[in-house]
Amino acid sequence: MLNTLPHIHHLNENNFFLLAGPCVVEGYDITMHIADALKTTTEKLKIPFVFKASYRKANRSRMDSFSGIGDHEALKILEKVKTQLEVPIITDIHLPEEAAMAAKVADILQIPAFLCRQTDILVAAAKTQKIINIKKGQFIAPESMKFAAQKVVETGNQKIMLTERGTMFGYGDLIVDMRSFPIMKNLGYLTVADITHSLQQPNTSSGVTGGRPDLIETLGRAAIAVGADGIFIETHPDPKNAKSDGANMLQLNLIDGLLSRLVAIRKTVNQF
Repeated sequence: MLNTLPHIHHLNENNFFLLAGPCVVEGYDITMHIADALKTTTEKLKIPFVFKASYRKANRSRMDSFSGIGDHEALKILEKVKTQLEVPIITDIHLPEEAAMAAKVADILQIPAFLCRQTDILVAAAKTQKIINIKKGQFIAPESMKFAAQKVVETGNQKIMLTERGTMFGYGDLIVDMRSFPIMKNLGYLTVADITHSLQQPNTSSGVTGGRPDLIETLGRAAIAVGADGIFIETHPDPKNAKSDGANMLQLNLIDGLLSRLVAIRKTVNQF
C-alpha cells in the first residue's frame, strides 16, 4: 500500500512513516528549526518523513486563541521548508476553496476530523490529485470511514490515508480503540496513529484544550504493535509556550528517543 504515496521519499515496507511538526506555522525560524531537527532524526533512523504544520487553525474554542500568521505567509514558509530541506509537506484545509491554494505547496492535504463527513471539502481535496489524509471524526466508528474514503475515490483519486485520533469519551476526554487500525486497514487504505491529538482533553472550562503528553509513548508503542502504517506527532521545542495545542505536544528534544524505541518495536513486529 505504500506505493500509493509517491511523494514520500524513501518509503519502505519495513518501517512506519512519520507525519510530524508543530501544530501551526508560528514563523520562519522556529518552523525551519523543527523541520531540520525532524529530518536529521528520521534520516538517521530511516523513517520516511513528511513535515506537518497547519497554515491556519480554524477549530478554536475561543475567539482570542491563536489561529495563524496569515494563510499566504504561512504557506510561503512551508514552501521554503519543502524546497530548502527537500521534504514533503502535509497541511490541513478547512474550506473547499482552500484545496487548490494549499495543493500548490502540500504533497498531502489533510481533512480535519470534525470535517471528515463534509462532502464538498472531500471532493475539492480529491480533485487536486494530491494524497488525502482523512482524520477519523471523534464521533465516527472506524467502519464508517469507508464512506468518507469513497467520496474521494468516486472523485477519481485513490491516494488516501485514514488517521485515528481518538473517540470522545464523555465530554472532556478521548480514548483510542486499537481495533480501528486493522478495521480501517481492511478497507484498503494506509492507517495513521495521531498519538498527540488522541491525548487531548477538550472542552475544559477555561476554553483551552488540555492534554496528557506523558502518555504519548504509550499510544505510539500500542499503535505500532497493532500495525499502524504511520505515526502523527505534533512537536515543539517549548510546548508550554507553543501558540497552539501545546498541552498535548511532544517536546522536540524527546523525539529522537521516542522514534528510536518505536523503530525497535516495528522491527520486532515485522518478525511475525
